[in-house]
Amino acid sequence: MPLYEHVMIARQDLSNAQAEALIEHFGAVLADNGGKLVDHEYWGVKTMAYKINKNRKGHYAFLRTDAPGEAVQEMERLMRLHDDVMRVLTVKVEAHEEGPSVQMQKRDEREPRRRAS
Repeated sequence: MPLYEHVMIARQDLSNAQAEALIEHFGAVLADNGGKLVDHEYWGVKTMAYKINKNRKGHYAFLRTDAPGEAVQEMERLMRLHDDVMRVLTVKVEAHEEGPSVQMQKRDEREPRRRAS
């Protein structure tokens, strides 16, 4: 099955438990449609570069999935209809990277940036 990565931004006035519950809910939607939630990370409340629906901050979540295209389309459709979800980004990837995402790594654990020559 194809591999996908999703980033979801939920409204800032949700509690952390409600934001985590959204992740579990959409993982269940994938499971019901023949896919699976491989891994997920809750990134916390972060300030956005611009306002979305009059919100300056949002709960960010990162999901790694292994699901057929129809399951991903259904999950995205339900995310867009959900009142608490403000934005969704889905990217198809060749393979999931091992370990935590760059967002969750400490600054000293990251690979150094390349210098411009």
